[in-house]
Amino acid sequence: MAELKTKPTAQSVSDFLNTVEDRKMRAECRVIAKMMRDATGKRARMWGTSIVGFSIYNYKYASGREGSWPIVGFSPRSKNLTLYIMPGFSNFEKLMSRLGKYKTGKSCLYMKLLEDGDQKKLNALIDGSVRYMMKKYPVR
Repeated sequence: MAELKTKPTAQSVSDFLNTVEDRKMRAECRVIAKMMRDATGKRARMWGTSIVGFSIYNYKYASGREGSWPIVGFSPRSKNLTLYIMPGFSNFEKLMSRLGKYKTGKSCLYMKLLEDGDQKKLNALIDGSVRYMMKKYPVR
């Protein structure tokens, strides 16, 4: 079975965020980091070389594959801020309809700029997803 390549590292989150060249995106990353820290009560950790993750959950698929991943996280990419909302978006349809400009993947929320969306709704989405994940995957 292949081992997951993206794991927690000892890399400094502050040092990583300081490498974000676009000043506006760097500032927005700090806003998102605060939202996620407040939602989880946990400090950020780097996952791999470019994901800032908060808290951790362990999963096991029916196939037997298992691993660990952040409960919530984000990554500043060249074209978008990518937020990892692990339960996906189906439980948050009403909230998503009022979020603003974005695109989604299965568990990824892509936003060009925070000002393109409603930060209060984004914060509510982060809080709701964290509550969902902590209930589904309680810390033992």
